[in-house]
Amino acid sequence: MSIICQHCKKRPATVNFVETAGGETVALHLCDECYKYKYGEFENAAANAFLNGLFDCPAPSRNKVCEVCGMTFEEYRRTGLLGCPSCYDVFKQELLPYIQEIHGKTYHVGRGDGGHFSEHDLRLRLKTLQEQLESALTRGDYISASRLNKQMTAIKNAIKGGANG
Repeated sequence: MSIICQHCKKRPATVNFVETAGGETVALHLCDECYKYKYGEFENAAANAFLNGLFDCPAPSRNKVCEVCGMTFEEYRRTGLLGCPSCYDVFKQELLPYIQEIHGKTYHVGRGDGGHFSEHDLRLRLKTLQEQLESALTRGDYISASRLNKQMTAIKNAIKGGANG
């Protein structure tokens, strides 16, 4: 019985990765189509994966460069900073897992009419910050906990100000 692609969950996996990062081993099984979507267009994804592993090259998507500022994804990984607003579009697929890990979701709660957040949006943000605060305290990350607490206080004040104003 063949392994099914973890991304589309439809086709048989033809490319199999096992990666160890941060003490955790992760296996990734992809079909050719999903591999091409994730890592770029190649004639034979299985051969490309083999060659990347053989020569210990990073995945092709890691070599993307923002045409506006010249930033590479590897630079972002080293510094944690993007070079310009265009970087968000260029590195979108690479950034989504980081955004999910940090914020718990990959969608944006935007501003309402007049450029102000609605009370509902503020309460959603407050709930998210509370979860992040609890996580930071559990990890012993008191600097992040302090920053999160300040953000929560500002949001609570904004909610109070909106109710009074």
